[in-house]
Amino acid sequence: MIDNKTISEKLIKDFTENYMGKVFYFCLRKTGDSYEAEDLTSEITLDIISALGKGTIPRNFSAWVWQISRNKYSKWAAGKSRKLKRTESSDVEGFDFEDDYRFEETLVDEELLALMKRELAFISSDYRNILVAFYLEDRKVQDIASSLGLPEGTVKTKLFRARKILKEGIDMAREFGRRSYKPENVSFSNSCDAFGDNGQPWTILNHSMYKNIFLEVYGNPETAEQLALELGIALPYMEDELEYLVKETFLIKNGDKYETSFPIISKDAQIRLQEEVDAWTPKATEMLENFVDTICSICEKNGKSLYGNYQTYEDAKWTLLPIAFDYFRRKYWMKDFTYTKRPDNGAWDIVGFEDTGIESLPFIGLNAGLSHNENEPYVYWGQYRYSMDDICNKTPGKISQEEAYSMKLIHEGKIDEVKPYIVENLVKYGYLKKSDIGYELQILVLEDLDSVIKGFSEADQKIVNDMIEDITAYFKIAYDFGNEIVKKDLPKAIRDNKKLTQFASHDEAFDRRYVFMHALNTGWIKYDENTSDTVGAFLRV
Repeated sequence: MIDNKTISEKLIKDFTENYMGKVFYFCLRKTGDSYEAEDLTSEITLDIISALGKGTIPRNFSAWVWQISRNKYSKWAAGKSRKLKRTESSDVEGFDFEDDYRFEETLVDEELLALMKRELAFISSDYRNILVAFYLEDRKVQDIASSLGLPEGTVKTKLFRARKILKEGIDMAREFGRRSYKPENVSFSNSCDAFGDNGQPWTILNHSMYKNIFLEVYGNPETAEQLALELGIALPYMEDELEYLVKETFLIKNGDKYETSFPIISKDAQIRLQEEVDAWTPKATEMLENFVDTICSICEKNGKSLYGNYQTYEDAKWTLLPIAFDYFRRKYWMKDFTYTKRPDNGAWDIVGFEDTGIESLPFIGLNAGLSHNENEPYVYWGQYRYSMDDICNKTPGKISQEEAYSMKLIHEGKIDEVKPYIVENLVKYGYLKKSDIGYELQILVLEDLDSVIKGFSEADQKIVNDMIEDITAYFKIAYDFGNEIVKKDLPKAIRDNKKLTQFASHDEAFDRRYVFMHALNTGWIKYDENTSDTVGAFLRV
């Protein structure tokens, strides 16, 4: 049989482990001052432990604890000075001391403790670490000061300020921002010389929380605390994520505020651009189609081929049209532009786009160029990547310098110089096909366009050069107008950065997908069961 002494010892342990903290927060809530709360908690604790030590065994331990706590608080409130009564009167008068202990206990368990945890989540780390160490870890000021490398006076000052912040927060009705319950989406366009060793920027850009951080502080610098509230994320986690994003160059930190480091085109600007693009895309597409048709016709008339005769002209158009587009687009690309150096050997720049709710056209990207060193022969390889109907996944996203150069050797009739495993790889990729007469390439092999035109007769050169002049003039009008829309949309911090402004404008103002999809919809480009899986792949020689 368990004696009363053993029962008392268990109840004392139960109180110190499970009730003392709750009593403190009850006192903090009622007194409004952490020092008063500490004194009141000590008095309640002394009464409870003394009673248990003298052999009191309550029938309902929890009800008994809260009854003592309420009684002690009532005496404390009654004994306060007139000034303190005025300060705390609304708190005392507004509380109904019910006989049912369950209401009081529920209040502490579910409300005050939740409020306490909430406030710790939104107090900056300087204050939070001291609060946790002092109250939750029960460490002394001297120990905290030593571990943080701070003077004891500084720790006491911060602890006093932290208590005040905690009290203010508990009494305040926090309202989380819209992004905490309705996160938004943003898409991105990336241009680069090299991705980071860890897949940057895409390993970061695809993260939903990061997207909403970028949107929240784009042109709108905020502190970590403000961001934590807006996104509904505890401050300790938010602080870590923000420092990571600064390190990875996606955010800029000025003082205690963070701001997005790259341009994001707004929904309104995109809609305006879309309206303008829709207006001048038909003419731009027709001009480019005629340009491609004319050059190929002149080449054929002279017994030559612009694209190598490894694909049909219908398939070749999938590559020739975007090449023609990029030929004129480069006239408006920033001169001597270099991509921003990033962590982990990256060199890239990005533009973000707010979600417009409008169905976007299939993306048409370009994987171009290959790593090259002095021990490897130079070759230029390119692959336009069509996102429609999963076309982009029918060929590899990346090939090696040796594989690209091997296709050049095969084009020159030197397949014997190609390693057998490379031949197998190229067949697997679809870039090489085995036939009864050997192996045949399934890609475009292009000469430099300017060099091809220089080989034409004077009459044919004039025809082509007149077309180039007309298309250039039309592209200038389109780009200038689009650039103005984008520039006006950018926040001052981005607009004042010439490189970022130029990159945002040129990346968004006009895109190859518009002319390609118009050509597809009007029938100049064909897409059916006979279309090659390797459309978009080319080798420049």
